[in-house]
Amino acid sequence: MIGYGDRARTQCEVVCLFRETHPDLPPLNQGTISKIEAQYREMGHVRKVPSKRQAVVDDDTTLNLLLALEENPITPARQLALDIFFITD
Repeated sequence: MIGYGDRARTQCEVVCLFRETHPDLPPLNQGTISKIEAQYREMGHVRKVPSKRQAVVDDDTTLNLLLALEENPITPARQLALDIFFITD
């Protein structure tokens, strides 16, 4: 919407235009518009980008998971991992 239609708009104008155009959707704020614009300028699109974070697992946790898999071969590995990572005392 920043470059939408006849002219370029400020982020504040985009917020107002979005609210007028889509009154049924939750309103956006200027911070959201700023993040969307920055992503578009950097990547050329505004699709959600999957996170590339990976869990850091130490040797003890890996060993605990392998032992749990051996003791419970029918239980899905994902469930065992969740059980190990989120043990509550």
